[in-house]
Amino acid sequence: MESLYLLIPLSVVLILAIGGLLVWAAMSGQFDSLEQEGRRILDEHDAPPMGSAGPDDVPPASREP
Repeated sequence: MESLYLLIPLSVVLILAIGGLLVWAAMSGQFDSLEQEGRRILDEHDAPPMGSAGPDDVPPASREP
């Protein structure tokens, strides 16, 4: 029974912290344009990002026969 004196206030504090983080995320715009981000991933070109070298990016003179 004594453990409830600790667990109930801890659970209330945890719920308030999670609620505060949710409100902060909503107010700072974290949930704006969810559809746009999902489409951005699908609409990206197949080109590798700049700075990454793949096997086809090696100059012809340095390729092994």
